[in-house]
Amino acid sequence: MKRPLAAVVLAYAAGLLFAQFLHPPVAALFGSALLVLVLVLVLEKFRPLLIWPLLVLTGWTNLACRTEIISPDDLRTQFRDESALVTVRGEMAESPRLGVFERNGEKVWHSLVTIHVREIRRAENFLPAAGDLLVTTPGILESNFFCGQPVEISGILARPARPVAEGLFDYPAYLATHGIFYHLATSSTADWQIIGNPAARLPVSDRFLAWSQTTLARGLPAQDEPLELLWAMTLGWRPALTDEVSAPFMQSGTMHIFAISGLHIALIAAIFAALLRAMQVPRFWCGVVIIPLIWFYTGATGWQPSAIRSTIMMTIIIGGWMLKRPGDLLNSLATAAFIILLWDPQQLFQASFQLSFFVVLSIALLLPPLEKVRDRWLQTDPLLPRELLPRWQRWLHPVLRLLLTSLAVSLSAWCGSWPLTAFYFHLFSPVTLLANLIIVPLSSAALACNLGSLLCGDWFPWATELFNHSGWLWMKLMVDTSVTLTKLPGAFFYVRSPTAADFMIYYSALFAISSGVAFQKRWRILALVCVVSIAGFYGWRWHEARQTTTVTVLPLNGGSATFIHDGKSGDLLVDCGDTNVVDFITTPFLHAQGVNHLPQLVLTQGDVRDVGAAQVIGEQFQTGQLITSGAKFRSPIYRESVRAFEQPPRRHQTVNPGDNIGAWQVLHPAVTNNFPQADDNSLVLKGEIHGVKILLLSDLGRPGQGVLLNRAEDLRADIVVTGLPEKTEPLGEGLLDAIQPKIIVVMDSQFPATKRASRVLSERLEQRHIPVIYTRKSGAVTIVVKPDRWELRTMDGQRFTSDVSSK
Repeated sequence: MKRPLAAVVLAYAAGLLFAQFLHPPVAALFGSALLVLVLVLVLEKFRPLLIWPLLVLTGWTNLACRTEIISPDDLRTQFRDESALVTVRGEMAESPRLGVFERNGEKVWHSLVTIHVREIRRAENFLPAAGDLLVTTPGILESNFFCGQPVEISGILARPARPVAEGLFDYPAYLATHGIFYHLATSSTADWQIIGNPAARLPVSDRFLAWSQTTLARGLPAQDEPLELLWAMTLGWRPALTDEVSAPFMQSGTMHIFAISGLHIALIAAIFAALLRAMQVPRFWCGVVIIPLIWFYTGATGWQPSAIRSTIMMTIIIGGWMLKRPGDLLNSLATAAFIILLWDPQQLFQASFQLSFFVVLSIALLLPPLEKVRDRWLQTDPLLPRELLPRWQRWLHPVLRLLLTSLAVSLSAWCGSWPLTAFYFHLFSPVTLLANLIIVPLSSAALACNLGSLLCGDWFPWATELFNHSGWLWMKLMVDTSVTLTKLPGAFFYVRSPTAADFMIYYSALFAISSGVAFQKRWRILALVCVVSIAGFYGWRWHEARQTTTVTVLPLNGGSATFIHDGKSGDLLVDCGDTNVVDFITTPFLHAQGVNHLPQLVLTQGDVRDVGAAQVIGEQFQTGQLITSGAKFRSPIYRESVRAFEQPPRRHQTVNPGDNIGAWQVLHPAVTNNFPQADDNSLVLKGEIHGVKILLLSDLGRPGQGVLLNRAEDLRADIVVTGLPEKTEPLGEGLLDAIQPKIIVVMDSQFPATKRASRVLSERLEQRHIPVIYTRKSGAVTIVVKPDRWELRTMDGQRFTSDVSSK
C-alpha cells in the first residue's frame, strides 16, 4: 500500500464519528474492542480484514472514554443543568488568557482561565469534584496567577449560555470539544486567591512571552496597532485581535496568519535549515538541532493546538528529510492526524483542525495537476538551449514560474477551505486568492524580521531595533492591503452555512477532478449522471427555497427583532435592537442568514431597546428603505434614525392601515391615532403565507388593542407574536377571542424586570390551553412556512408542526 496511514486514519476517524452520534456503554465498547483484538492476534488469515473494525472501535472507545461520565465526582453528575453560587478549588490549567472588547470607545478587559477542579463547595463543606471549568473574570489578574497555581475561586457556576438564535456561534458546543461543560462567572479579581503551596516561578512560556514582547517593542511606540499584531502573529497574543481589527483579515481570508501554524513553523525550520546547511552541517545533525528548536517555540508560545499540530507535521517531514527517506505529503499528513487524534480525539470536531488538514490535503491533491498546467504554459522549445533564449524571456520565466506557483498554492488552499469557512464563519471570499498572494509573503517577511529581532535580543540592540522597524513596516503594509482588498467589488459575501449534502457533493467532486477520475473514459457516463443528478438536486433546492418563508423572532436583552426571509419577495427586518446587542446578536445573525443587503427595515415604535441600532444596521447592510407608521414618537434615537433615512436619496416610507409591506398588511396605527403611551402606537403587521396567518403585535398596549379590535375585520391568526407594553398587559381577553391563535409567542427578557412576563400574565394565558412560548426561556423562535406545512421551533428544543391542508 503506497499510503498506508491514510486508510488507517480514515478508519480511526470513522470511529470518532460513531462516538459523536452513538453512545453505547463504555464497558461494551471496551469488550468489543478487546474481542476484536484477540481475533486479530489469533486469526492470522483474517487479520487484514479485522484490523479495520479494530481501528474503528479504537477511535470509538477513545472518544467515549473522554466524554462519558465515569467518575462519580464529575461536575455533570453534581450540577446537571442547574446554576449555583459555589467556591471551587483546583489548579490553573493555563495562564490567564486576556480578552478585550470596546464599549463606548474604551477597551474593557477580562481574563479567561481553565481550571482543573479538585473540590467544590455549595453549602458548608468542600466535596471532591472532577472536571475542567472555564472561569471568566472582569479585569486583569495579577502576575502571580499562572499555570499550575493552586487556587480558590468564588462565583456563579452554570452551563455556558446557548446561542440566542440559529446560526450564531455555539459556545457550549465549542467548549465541549475541549472537555469543558461548565462556566464560572466571578464578579472581580478579588474572588481569586492562591492556596496551598504556590509555584515560585512563572512558567517558561510566560517568561518567554514577556521577554519577547519587550524585545519586539524595542524602538517602537507603545500601544501601537501594528506592534500588537506582530505580537499576535509571532507569539499568539490574542488581545490584539479585536473584532474591528480582525474583520478585514477575516473578510479577505487571511486570518490564518495570526495562528501559530504551519506557515510559522515551516518558516522557522527553513531559516535554521538554510543557516545550518550554509555551515555545511549534515542533514541528520540539522534535524537534531531543528526539531528541538521548533518544539521549544511551540512550548514557549503556550502549547497552542494549532502550533502543536503544525509542529508534529513538521517533525515528521524533517524526520524523513534528515533520514533521507522519500517524502509523501499525504502519508505525512495522515501520520500527523493519527498522532493528534490519538492524543486528543475531540480535535476532529474543532474548526481549526478541520481547516488545517483540509487545506494541506487540498494542496497535496490539487497542486500536482496545477503544476502540470503551469509547466505546459511555461514550456519552451526543448531542443533550444537556455542560452539561446531571448534575455527578457530568461528573466521573465523564473518570475512567472514563482507567481504561477504561488497562485496554484493559493487556489488549492482556497478550494479546500472555503466550504469550511462558509460553514463556521458564513463567509465566501473570492478575494482570498489575491490576498494570499500579497499578504502571505508580507507575513513571512514580518515573521522573519521578528525571528531576527528575538535572536539579536539584548546583545545586539541596534540590529534588534532595525528588525523591529522592518517588521512593523511589513505589518503595516499587511493591514493596509487587507483593508484595501476587502473594499474591492465582490471581495467577499456573507452566506448561509452549507449542509452536509453540500460538503459531500463538493469534496467528492473536488477529489474526483483532482485525481483525474472524472475525466477517465470508463467513468465518463457515471460522471455525466452525477453532474445531471447534482444539477437536479440543486434545482429542487432552489425551488424549495423559493416556496419557503422563514420568520425568526430574536430576543435582544429587553428588546426584540423579527427577521422575515421570503424566498420570492426578499428579506425584511422588523425592529433591530439597540447598539449594545447589534454587534453580538443582530449583525452576526443576519450574516449567518446570508444577508449582505437589507431591502427593508421596519421600526414599529420608539423604544431604544428595539430601534436604537437602526442607523448602524442601515450602514452595515446598506438598507434600501426604512418603513415606519405615521405615529409620532418622542424618542430622540427614533427621530434621529428617521432623519438619517430622509436625507437624499430619501429612503423613508410612512405606512397606514391597509397598506402592504410585501406579504404583510399594516393593521395599526392610523395617522389620526395619538395615544399618550408610545406602546399603543406600535405598528401591527399581519401576514398570510401559504394560508398560514401570523400576527406581529409589537408592544401594543390595551388602549391600542381596543382600537385595533374596532378597526380590523379579521384578526384570526395561527401564530401571534407580542411584546410587553410598559404600563399595561398584552393580549387582552377580547383580542385573544378575536385572534383565536394556535400558538402564542411572548417576546420577553429576564432583564430588565419590566420586560419580563408577569406571573399574572402567565396564569391568564395558561387558562387558554394554548402553547405559550416565552423567549426569555426559549431563545429565538423560528417559524418555517412551506406550501404544505408549517413548523415552529425554539432554541431550547420545543417544536410544533401542522399541515397547511388540515386548516
